[in-house]
Amino acid sequence: MTTAVTHLWRLLRWGRTLARHGALQGIERDPLTPLGVRRLLRVARFGLHQPAAPDYAAALQAIGPAAIKLGQALATRPDLVGDAAAANLLQLQDSLPPAPYSAIKAAIEHGLGAPIENLFSFIDEVPVGAASIAQVHRAVTTEGRDVAIKVLRPGIEEEFATALETYEWAAAHVELLGGTEAVRLRPRLVVAHFKQWTTRELDLQREAASASELKEKMVAEPGFFVPAIDWRRTSRRVMTLEWLDGIKLSDRNRLIAAGHDPKALAAILVRAFLRQAVIDGYFHADLHQGNLFALADGRVAAVDFGIMGRIDRRARMWLAEILYGLITGNYQRVAEIHFEAQYVPSHHNVAEFATALRAVGEPIRGLPVKDISIGRMLDGLFAITRDFDMPVQPHLLLLQKTMVMEEGVATALDPDINMWETAEPFLKEWLRSELGREAYYADRIVDVVRALKLVPELIRKIDASYPTPGAAPPPPPLADVETVERQRWGALIAIALIAGALGAAATAFVFG
Repeated sequence: MTTAVTHLWRLLRWGRTLARHGALQGIERDPLTPLGVRRLLRVARFGLHQPAAPDYAAALQAIGPAAIKLGQALATRPDLVGDAAAANLLQLQDSLPPAPYSAIKAAIEHGLGAPIENLFSFIDEVPVGAASIAQVHRAVTTEGRDVAIKVLRPGIEEEFATALETYEWAAAHVELLGGTEAVRLRPRLVVAHFKQWTTRELDLQREAASASELKEKMVAEPGFFVPAIDWRRTSRRVMTLEWLDGIKLSDRNRLIAAGHDPKALAAILVRAFLRQAVIDGYFHADLHQGNLFALADGRVAAVDFGIMGRIDRRARMWLAEILYGLITGNYQRVAEIHFEAQYVPSHHNVAEFATALRAVGEPIRGLPVKDISIGRMLDGLFAITRDFDMPVQPHLLLLQKTMVMEEGVATALDPDINMWETAEPFLKEWLRSELGREAYYADRIVDVVRALKLVPELIRKIDASYPTPGAAPPPPPLADVETVERQRWGALIAIALIAGALGAAATAFVFG
């Protein structure tokens, strides 16, 4: 069990790195930040010159891979970090210097349980990409197929385990000392979801399964391509998939020179995302430009399936109705959906909530994306969550992040695209099929049959706790964190202050 002093030391060490980039200023100035946390922040920045404009992305990149991934998750939470920090974190890139090929070769042989030459006739020692968790090498199999090999960085699992333990400890103490606002924002649950996401990313065999499942579901969208997995050459630490010859969607000029229509590519991307999120409830949750390619035949291909999102059918219904309601200006229905889904506590007024939604929705209706301030819109939406005591819905964080990413890619391809108009026909048709008379009676028959099957067990389950109707999927379990009692917190802060002061004095003595 890691001690509280160890956690504090890690936080102070990370804090000094953050302070060098000015990344602690907003937290320290926030009146909602607990006094004990503010003291730690002052220690962390003691003796350091802070830049006027904080650079959160650079700070997290300097700390390491786990911090990079945490920053990418926090980019979806302007309610936690503020609009400016969220915008800066959206620029976070997880490219890092590659691990030496000798270590990668050993990792491949260990992961696949066979010598390299038995599986591949050629592997390019220079990676095509090196991210925070894994790196990718181009190769040729012994059968002569061009493939890409994704390999976990050596030691990355241990590094993440250490960082996550301290994140959980810190989140527990923020909830303990942060008051009602910290309880509403649920930092422990945020870290729990982050842990769940990264655990999935660290299992490449699971990522391969995700890619395979998405490929099956996207048969109905022939314009969206998912590469096939080479299961013989895939394990928990190594994944092999077919090589893609394409142009990244980020290179618009090259796309045009190659004869691609950026407007058509943007439309394919939007439709593919809507099918994944709304119809299938299973979506690629990392749709940034580096993971999307245009193939020679005009299809859009995706890679990197480490982060996938799921939404159950009822939540998808609400999501589609909310989007369609915003498109058509039916704010009353959108408000009613929020109350039906129990996203808004019942003591609030539906009509007042509808008016608040109108204040956010009306300024953006009918405008091209290039004229919409996403930051302003999100600020308005998060203000509503605060005003109406809406608890954060962590199961929608991935969807929110993906929507922002996907919109950014589509806008870069077609600056005049109107996401609302592009989505309206798709959502309207899907809602008609899902909410039409035939679908209604089919659902009722299914409900009756299911209810009859439950009757024999009804008495036994009468005292059991049932999930709230329409609620999010069960959240991941929170870590069992041994928190420091309030009366001991002051003593630990004093120890941290002394340690930080000594460290700062030593730094000043050596470098002053």
